[in-house]
Amino acid sequence: MTEHGWDRDEWPDIFERVLAADILVLTTPIWLGQHSSVCTRVIERLYGNSSLLNDASQYAYYGRVAGCLITGNEDGIKHCAMSLLYSLQHLGYTIPPQADAGWIGETGPGPSYLDEGSGGPDNDFTNRNTTFMTWNLLHLARMLKDSGGVPVHGNQRSEWDAGCRFDFPNPEHR
Repeated sequence: MTEHGWDRDEWPDIFERVLAADILVLTTPIWLGQHSSVCTRVIERLYGNSSLLNDASQYAYYGRVAGCLITGNEDGIKHCAMSLLYSLQHLGYTIPPQADAGWIGETGPGPSYLDEGSGGPDNDFTNRNTTFMTWNLLHLARMLKDSGGVPVHGNQRSEWDAGCRFDFPNPEHR
């Protein structure tokens, strides 16, 4: 964004770390029943780089897994997870089963997860789902790594005729 007048843009450094990782876990609080605007910005920045390809001429996020962790003090974990996991798989991430976990305290203003008396770190439901998510992300990432990622046949952008209507830097360009 610095080329558009912003004083700084931390995304290029963050994006290098994202591309170096086999596993991406987005985390967000719930705000008014939705994931945060910062989380939306991360999805948008990932999407902005969706034209990049990996070494097999697939979209850059192929062969990587993703999940999400949601916190807050109001209901909406599943709603937020649904939106985030859909966005991530649309970009090319592989989503394993039970790829989300979350903790919400009592409805309304109250303590955050790590605040004394919140019960967050001791919540069996949250701990179980976080453990399941973690193992599933690790197992699927290992499976993809060991098998060489998602098979390339049928999903290489380079195999489409260069003169076709899909020859745009961003595949969703209209």
